[in-house]
Amino acid sequence: MAYAGRPDKAGTAGGQELLLPIGASSISLSGSNIASVSGLESIYWNPAGLSTMNSNYGFLFSHMNYIADISVEYAAVAFSLPSFGSVGLSLKTLDVGEIKVTTETNPDGTGETTSPSFITFGGVFSRKITDRISVGAGINLLYEKMSKVSATSISFNMGVQYDGIGGINGLGVGVAVKNIGPQIKFDGNGLFRDASIKDATGKNSIVKIESAGSDLPSIIEVGLSYKFQIAAITNWQLHSTFQNNNYSADNYNFGLSFNYQEHFFFRIGLSVPAEIARELNIFGSTYGFGLKHTVGGYKIELDYAYRIVRFFNGNHVFSIIFEG
Repeated sequence: MAYAGRPDKAGTAGGQELLLPIGASSISLSGSNIASVSGLESIYWNPAGLSTMNSNYGFLFSHMNYIADISVEYAAVAFSLPSFGSVGLSLKTLDVGEIKVTTETNPDGTGETTSPSFITFGGVFSRKITDRISVGAGINLLYEKMSKVSATSISFNMGVQYDGIGGINGLGVGVAVKNIGPQIKFDGNGLFRDASIKDATGKNSIVKIESAGSDLPSIIEVGLSYKFQIAAITNWQLHSTFQNNNYSADNYNFGLSFNYQEHFFFRIGLSVPAEIARELNIFGSTYGFGLKHTVGGYKIELDYAYRIVRFFNGNHVFSIIFEG
């Protein structure tokens, strides 16, 4: 038995906050909706989908209870510009809480605490080039800070969606390439150390530890979706996505969504890693629902998702979308 790819690369990527999913709607489908995601959540999942936002502007706020008491906050805003396209901005932060400061000589802690910072600021441009084809591109600025060291980097995302492929209504395909950029590397005063190297004055010298750089977790995703109508007021949609990346084994995501009159939504999803990585995967199936209502010409959507997690409490995700 043989496996393609680079198993020696598994687990070595930096900038892991880029991989933390956002948006209850897409998370409840296990991220399988690369071909069909639209509106504000597409800023993260596939930038091409932003051009299919059926409104002039919109806001998204999302909160996720992640593992080990970590929470993920996400906010996005987008605008549709006639004859130009759609633009969006996003901000993702992690709340890790206070942790002990440890050193080589004080592995149990120095008595001090620190609160790490993980911030990702993004921008996206998307445009429909035909009535069936949409393209998009985005950029992310990363900032990480831990006590007296910090790191910055930049990454790029690109995506395309094709609806009605092969002349079949409801059949769509999507491709997304994400997190392409230079290595991320820590620097700062926390890397200086006293070294027992005597200088001309007979005193020890101060040297700086050179930290190693880490590749970003680059991803290539290819997805298919198919929407079929049942009666005049409901429709179902099947989703599937194949994910190849440079930090672990390949992944296969599947989802099913139910839409009742554009007012009530029910979604389920499943992520299936390649056999070589199944014992290491801690995330299980996902479930969620959503409610959408129009008030005075404004659309308000509330979504919830739950993801099963081994060894930890499950992830709870809440999102609110406002469009006008």
